[in-house]
Amino acid sequence: MSREKKQLKKQNKKKTDYYDYSLLAVIILLTCFGLVMLYSTSSYMAELNYGDDMYYFKKQAAISFGCIIIALGISQIDYHILTKFTGVLYGMAAVLMILVKTPLGRTANGARRWLNLGPLSFQPSEVAKIAVIVCLSYMIVNMGRNIKTLKAFMILAGSGSALAFLAYACTDNLSTAIIIFCITMGLIFIAHPKVKPFLIAAGVGIVLIIIFVMILSSSLETSSSFRLRRILVWLHPEDFASGDGYQTIQALYAIGSGGFLGRGLGNSIQKLGSVPEAQNDMIFSIVCEELGILGGIILLLLFAYLLYRLFFIAQNAPDMFGSLMVSGIFIHIALQVIFNIAVVLNLMPNTGVTLPFVSYGGTSIVFLMSEMGLALSVARQIKFKEPERLL
Repeated sequence: MSREKKQLKKQNKKKTDYYDYSLLAVIILLTCFGLVMLYSTSSYMAELNYGDDMYYFKKQAAISFGCIIIALGISQIDYHILTKFTGVLYGMAAVLMILVKTPLGRTANGARRWLNLGPLSFQPSEVAKIAVIVCLSYMIVNMGRNIKTLKAFMILAGSGSALAFLAYACTDNLSTAIIIFCITMGLIFIAHPKVKPFLIAAGVGIVLIIIFVMILSSSLETSSSFRLRRILVWLHPEDFASGDGYQTIQALYAIGSGGFLGRGLGNSIQKLGSVPEAQNDMIFSIVCEELGILGGIILLLLFAYLLYRLFFIAQNAPDMFGSLMVSGIFIHIALQVIFNIAVVLNLMPNTGVTLPFVSYGGTSIVFLMSEMGLALSVARQIKFKEPERLL
């Protein structure tokens, strides 16, 4: 064999470095889209309350672009370094959530979910989401083939459920607890060799939820629990149009009045106080009012492409740890998008879950961008064979 052919064969065996610029691009697009809609949605109330129509926009823009830089920095770090700190990360998430019950905790909008540590103020439940993704991925890899045993299932489910319980008990955040639990079950489902038990469990769970709602619906009117009242509002929002169902009804009005093409950017009527805190979890209703159903579909397509890139990275990750970690991020983003859109469309009771990259919130964007940085870090270590060259 000639020297030229040997060199060509050696070159074909080499791998090429990869960086997922498509994922980075869709992250930037979603962030910019979110900032535009945030300004449009919040400018009136910001001027009214703070005398500055860009009050929310400036804070979110500064945090968002700062976090994009941080995400790019994280993407340059070898994600395997996290395996040395899984126990610390898990313990830190648990301790931070417990601290919310101490004087360090802060109440905002009627919910005690924030933690003040000097100049920092954040929601510890967001740390728990990253902790459960990283720690369970590491545990599953270490268990290897033992993952199919009942003992392994109980350990994994118990570890994730413990953080979910703390999120509910310490921060009074049921929606985050559900997301953490779903991430736990999703990672176990992906790693477990058998599918049938999970399908049976899911079917039984759905049936029990339906029965539970049907039984409660007859006695909810006299209940003092705000969560049970939310179920009643979800079932009959028109009966509570002047009370608990006001936000839901106004959000549906906003979507309906926008039609297919919308009223035009900045021309929303419902954002002028009709939809309370429109820049938060109800921002999708204003997107549909101003940009129409078409604008809502475009936003959903951007999220679909983001999830597709995460799926691609998970499928081609260099090892099981990276694949599971990106799969956990995929589950987290998908759940938040589904929960938020479903609430706005009144397909499920109000959860208070924000729309990723679009809703206002510094804590949310910081930890979302951290997850994106981890996904890019995994993507950076994907290796592809160079295409063979024709002689």
